[in-house]
Amino acid sequence: MSRQKFLTAEWRKLIMANYLIDPALLQSYLPVGTEPDFFNNKCYVSLVGFLFKDVRIKGMQFPWHTNFPEVNLRFYVKHFDGKNWKRGVVFISEIVPKPAIAFVANTLYKENYSTLPMRYNWTQGQEQLQVGYEWKKNNRWNKIAVSAAAASQPLAGGSEEEFITEHFWGYSKKTEGKTVEYHVEHPRWEIYPVNEYIVDCDFGNLYGEAFGFLHNQKPDSVFMAEGSPIIIYNKKIISGRDSVLKLF
Repeated sequence: MSRQKFLTAEWRKLIMANYLIDPALLQSYLPVGTEPDFFNNKCYVSLVGFLFKDVRIKGMQFPWHTNFPEVNLRFYVKHFDGKNWKRGVVFISEIVPKPAIAFVANTLYKENYSTLPMRYNWTQGQEQLQVGYEWKKNNRWNKIAVSAAAASQPLAGGSEEEFITEHFWGYSKKTEGKTVEYHVEHPRWEIYPVNEYIVDCDFGNLYGEAFGFLHNQKPDSVFMAEGSPIIIYNKKIISGRDSVLKLF
C-alpha cells in the first residue's frame, strides 16, 4: 500500500509533563491490537502542550487554521504487525481552539478532540526560554509552562526523553474490534533542559475522575522538545485477528 500524506505541519516547543500511572487505569482506552509500552518498567501518561504551525491537509491550507496551540493527554503503546513491533501513542484527549480541526480529526481518525479557548506565550531571552500553553474550561484557565535553557541539546540514546518523543505511530479505536493506525514521521528532536515548570491542570474536570489524582501528583519528569516539521500519513484499519496481542 502506498503511503500518502494526509497532513503536513510543524510541531514546535513541545512541553511534556510525564506522570507514572497504573496501566490498569488505561485498559479501557487500549485500541484492539495494542498493549502498554513501558520504559524501565514504568508506565507513563503525558500532558503535552505545543504549537501546530503551517498546517496543510492534502497539501492545502485553510484560512485561520494554519497556526494554533494544542494540549493533549496521551499514553504509550506498542503493536505487533506479524513481523515487527511498532511503538505508538494513544490520545485520551486532544484540545485545540479550532472546531474544524477537531471535526476532521474525530471524523477521519477517530481521535478524541475537543475545542476550548486557548492561548500561548513564547519569550526568548539570551539565557532563558519561557514557553507556556493555557486552555479554559468551565471558566477555569489551565496551564502548562516552563522556563528552560535558551539552547537545545541533542537527544540522548536510551533516555526517557527518547522513549517519550520517539513513538512514531498513532492508534485509536474505530470500533470494539477494529483500530485506526497511522504513521507519524519526523526527525530526531533536540531537548531543552527545563529549570522550572508549572502544571496547573484540573485533570478530573478535563479528563474524568479516573485521572483526578494527577492534580496532586508531581510529574516524574518535565522537559521540552524543539520539535520539527512532521508528516501524518493516511490511516489504515487493523483488527484483532491481524495482531499478536499479549494481554496485560
